[in-house]
Amino acid sequence: MTRVVVVGDLMTDAVARAAYPLAKGSDTPAAVTMHGGGSGANVASWLAVEGVEVAFVGRRGSDIAGRNRDMELMGYGVDARLVMDAERPTGTCVVLVTHKGDRTMLSDPGANAALLPEDIPQDLFSPGAHMHLSGYALLNEGSRKAAMHALMQARKAQMSISVDGGSSSPLKRMGAEPFLEWTQGARLLIINSDQAEVLTGREFPDQAAKVLTAWYPQVVIKMASDGALWYTNGRPEPITVAAEQVEKVVDGTGGGDAFTAGFLPSWLDGKPPAEALAAGCALAAKAMAHIGARPAL
Repeated sequence: MTRVVVVGDLMTDAVARAAYPLAKGSDTPAAVTMHGGGSGANVASWLAVEGVEVAFVGRRGSDIAGRNRDMELMGYGVDARLVMDAERPTGTCVVLVTHKGDRTMLSDPGANAALLPEDIPQDLFSPGAHMHLSGYALLNEGSRKAAMHALMQARKAQMSISVDGGSSSPLKRMGAEPFLEWTQGARLLIINSDQAEVLTGREFPDQAAKVLTAWYPQVVIKMASDGALWYTNGRPEPITVAAEQVEKVVDGTGGGDAFTAGFLPSWLDGKPPAEALAAGCALAAKAMAHIGARPAL
C-alpha cells in the first residue's frame, strides 16, 4: 500500500454542544468536551486506523495540549513529525454545535501559523509515496511558505499529490486565483460544495467539477447528505455516489476529513472511482456517529 505523507494543521477541538437554542447575552446549557483536531491531523489519524502507513508533518506548542495531541497521533499509529514551538500554544478550535446540529467554528491556529520550510523532513519525500496537503496550511499566511515548499519537494520526488480546500470562508477571503496557482501540479483536488463554488463561481457541483479539471486532472466534491462526486476530463458526466445513511448524527466535525481518508487508499490502489467514493462516504458516516473529529481510541 502507498505510504502517505500528510502536511497540515494540528488542533485541540473544544466542542460545545448546546442543549437548547442559544440564549444571546445569557447562558445556554451545553456539553463541552475536548478532542484532538486539525484537518491534516484528522486525515492522518483516520488513514492510520485504516491500516495505511502514514506520516504527519506539523507544529505544536510546548504545552500540555501539544504533548497530548502528539501522544494521540502516536496512539493511532501515525509517524508524527511535530516541531515543538516554544513561543506559541498548540492551535485551538472552538466548535459550537447548536441544538439542531449546525456547526460554527472559531479557530486560533497557534503554532500552526509558524510552520516553516525547514520543518518539512526531507526523508519523507521519495518516489512512490503520496503527499496530501491540508488547505489550511496554504490559507494561513504564516504557514504558506512551508506548504509551498512541501508541494515543491513532492513534485521533485515525483510523488502523487492531493490537496483539499481547507474552509470556504478563508478561501473566499484569500481568493480563488492564488489557491489555483499555488496548487498547480496536484493530481487530485478534494473539496466540498461551498469551496467548489468559491473556486469557480458555479452553484452546482457537477458544473464546478468540470471547470476545475482545467487545473487538476481529477476532482472530488463532497456534497454532504447528497454524497460525493468524482470527475476527470473526457467523461460526459461525473461519477456520483450517495451518502451512507447515519441513524443519528452525533457530531459532524471531521466528517469531511474522514471521507478523504476513506477515499485516498482505494484511489491510490487504482480502484474504480465509485468504489473509492463509497469508501469515503462509509468512513465519513462512521466519523459522524460519535463526538470528535478523530477515530475513537
